[in-house]
Amino acid sequence: MKAMVIRGTGQTFELEDRDVPQPDRDEVLVKVHACGVCHSDHVVTEGLWPGLEYPRVTGHEVAGVVKTVGDRVSQLAVGARVGIGWHGGHDGTCDACLNGKFQRCENAKITGVTTDGGYAEYMLIPAVARARIPDGMPYEHAAPLMCAGMTTFNALRNSGARSGDLVGIQGIGGLGHLAVQYAKAMGFEVAAISRGPEKEAFARQLGAHHYIDAETESAGAKLAALGGAKAILATAANAASISSLVGGLSIEGCLLIVGIPSEPLHINAQDLISGNRRIQGWSSGTATDSTDALSFAQRQGIRPMIEVFSLTDIAAAFKKMMQGEVRFRAVLQISDT
Repeated sequence: MKAMVIRGTGQTFELEDRDVPQPDRDEVLVKVHACGVCHSDHVVTEGLWPGLEYPRVTGHEVAGVVKTVGDRVSQLAVGARVGIGWHGGHDGTCDACLNGKFQRCENAKITGVTTDGGYAEYMLIPAVARARIPDGMPYEHAAPLMCAGMTTFNALRNSGARSGDLVGIQGIGGLGHLAVQYAKAMGFEVAAISRGPEKEAFARQLGAHHYIDAETESAGAKLAALGGAKAILATAANAASISSLVGGLSIEGCLLIVGIPSEPLHINAQDLISGNRRIQGWSSGTATDSTDALSFAQRQGIRPMIEVFSLTDIAAAFKKMMQGEVRFRAVLQISDT
């Protein structure tokens, strides 16, 4: 098989011929059809993950087909359409797992970071970490929903907001364009927040009921004027923009952060205390969450906007993604058979 390999910090992708791996007793071998190119993959290319081991095949938005199953795998058969996201497995025995918090497993595997990922023609997936892909969903659409889609879907459904509530989506890029679609389909009154009047038509096309141009007005003040948002999902990694949103929350509203800014947030404590508001981070989810996100997307007609590249074009795809020039998710098409 062919795989794109990173051999060390700051090095470029190299095409390598490898033997197709064989699954352990609790694994499945997957033929990769598509793999999303996510900003989080830069922790491998730039050596930012503690204890990172090279060489490494990265990529954690994987969609493909089961080719071989391990001896103890009973819930999957050859030919099943499956995928895997950031969460690459858990031990089931640590305190976090025993409390049902598999995403917080003390010995969690991270797809494409601590184990080889989807920038390859084949990969091994722990059966416990596989998500199911609905029939009829193209692999190129399924791949980015494994991470970007599932993260926004899962954050929104755990935000405390209910159908009919006002929900703000800050940013309408790689994460936000999916979040707006999910929020509309969940029955929320959706306010999209971005910069520039030229983005309003696109936001409304995605399903937003309101558009707030943060270049010309205070997003927090506008949300407050609309009655206050029960939840605001921050997808664009801009500390100043995120910090300004707290005043737009309703009583007991929640600011959920999925886009990670490099600078610290500056929050007025009075804005929190006066409305019993809270700020919370949210990190993706497990295989069940991915399965739910894909199933919901299939029923509701939610689709990522993608640019497709070949496996050998990963360097170009990765550069374009890191420079913010992809509209809106880069996807490697690795196999169409």
